[in-house]
Amino acid sequence: MINLFNINNYTIDTSKLTGLHDSIVDRFEKRIAEFTGAKYACGFNSATNAIFMALLNKDTTVEVPSILPPVVCNAIKTSGNNISFRDDIDWVGDSYILHDFGDYKIIDSAQKIIKNQFLIEANPQDLMIFSFYPTKPIGSFDGGIIVSNDKEKINFFKMMVMNGCVFDEKSWKRKVIRPGFKMYLNAIQAYIANKNFDKLNKKYQALEEIRERYNSEFNIKNCSFHLYRLNVNDRQEFIKKAKESKIEIGIHYESLHNKQIYSNTKKLLPKSEKESETTISIPFHENL
Repeated sequence: MINLFNINNYTIDTSKLTGLHDSIVDRFEKRIAEFTGAKYACGFNSATNAIFMALLNKDTTVEVPSILPPVVCNAIKTSGNNISFRDDIDWVGDSYILHDFGDYKIIDSAQKIIKNQFLIEANPQDLMIFSFYPTKPIGSFDGGIIVSNDKEKINFFKMMVMNGCVFDEKSWKRKVIRPGFKMYLNAIQAYIANKNFDKLNKKYQALEEIRERYNSEFNIKNCSFHLYRLNVNDRQEFIKKAKESKIEIGIHYESLHNKQIYSNTKKLLPKSEKESETTISIPFHENL
């Protein structure tokens, strides 16, 4: 039994799981593929590692928004690629094209998941990445997934995340194909994500009501189901006042184009630089 911090006295009866590779993983992968309109899916222990694997050894330059979680840039660099930055501040809370190879593209949708999204935003050969980080629309003890209609790519990922091995369907006998990684989505992650997926419609209904109230009060149009961001003139003072009122404030995100670890090229991105100094995120969850 695993007690989840006494959250509603909720427990996972791990005796019902056959191991880290229980069939719940396959069932959950299929549910997400069907929900998003894709044919195939491969789970990962994090969306960051899904990005890493999708870009592994591509030896290319990936152009990304400067306002971005640094883990994305880390995955780009450690997978053997270079980074350039663009002045895009509008993507936050939505999906964006991480890289276009010409014959297919990678779509980072770690902050958004809706029904038939793959059909709407992607081509059959594309890769679309979702996240199950605890604060994301479908939260878990972290996790991620790649969906696609390209069976060959998905089968490659399934082999690589399982230490580069393929298993006999009827036994633990395995064949090592190539050096791989231990990046698979485990059964506990899949179990929690699957339970939260059951609640997604109800969660979105609650978030939509909260978001519309915010939009009305602040006179802006936010469409995200993940973050509610504002811009303030004096962020430090705002955070101080919020803390005094016991209101949790986040910053999503600081600009990265001026971080030397990611780029030695000086580039002026005025929108990103201003956003980096003024953006704040206010509480936005279904229990408000």
